[in-house]
Amino acid sequence: MLLTIDVGNTHTVLGLFDGEDIVEHWRISTDARRTADELAVLLQGLMGMHPLLGDELGDGIDGIAICATVPSVLHELREVTRRYYGDVPAVLVEPGVKTGVPILMDNPKEVGADRIINAVAAVELYGGPAIVVDFGTATTFDAVSARGEYVGGVIAPGIEISVEALGVRGAQLRKIEVARPRSVIGKNTVEAMQSGIIYGFAGQVDGVVSRVARELSEDPDDVTVIATGGLAPMVLGESSVIDEHEPWLTLIGLRLVYERNVSRM
Repeated sequence: MLLTIDVGNTHTVLGLFDGEDIVEHWRISTDARRTADELAVLLQGLMGMHPLLGDELGDGIDGIAICATVPSVLHELREVTRRYYGDVPAVLVEPGVKTGVPILMDNPKEVGADRIINAVAAVELYGGPAIVVDFGTATTFDAVSARGEYVGGVIAPGIEISVEALGVRGAQLRKIEVARPRSVIGKNTVEAMQSGIIYGFAGQVDGVVSRVARELSEDPDDVTVIATGGLAPMVLGESSVIDEHEPWLTLIGLRLVYERNVSRM
């Protein structure tokens, strides 16, 4: 089986693939202070619960693919693969790794690995042109051309960041649960804040996607818009531009990149 690990700024998502099928997944908090040994214990605890894997760390794992936006965590995961999975082929997404997606940016090394991986999966699953909207710590919009090139994107504050900012900077406001209110017009402070977050972000997505699509293609209707990320379900029902929802887009991209690189190792 292939173990895929997507390390984000707030959460880390792990997926277990049997061929092309994802058979198990986990979501944990990202902690830049965890050591390689702590991460190994955490992995053993999670995967030890799966009936298709053995009791010992590494049993049943044939390959590992990792991407990370937190350099310190990537460093520790590199140590995990070396010390605890020494005989298992591992692909860590970084400069020099073959993705199959040309990056048309001023400085390709600046682009987050997860964003490139999302583009890889988008091209494979839906073709181009496409826009990937990833609802994570930041809300990112990544544009893929009809030829499968990563041409650039947009970065905006994420939903949770905005909620926290309201709670910190608003004298009479507080941190709230991100949930859909009873109506757009809030009948109390909590509902008014929830309305602003949910419908405000839906409007942001619709506006940004429409503008990106007009730059990306002569016919914006040809552009496929794919939503992913842990907070995507909060906006899906309110946005008018999202065509597909693929919660495991990054993990699928990691599987594809692993397959494109493992034969070269």
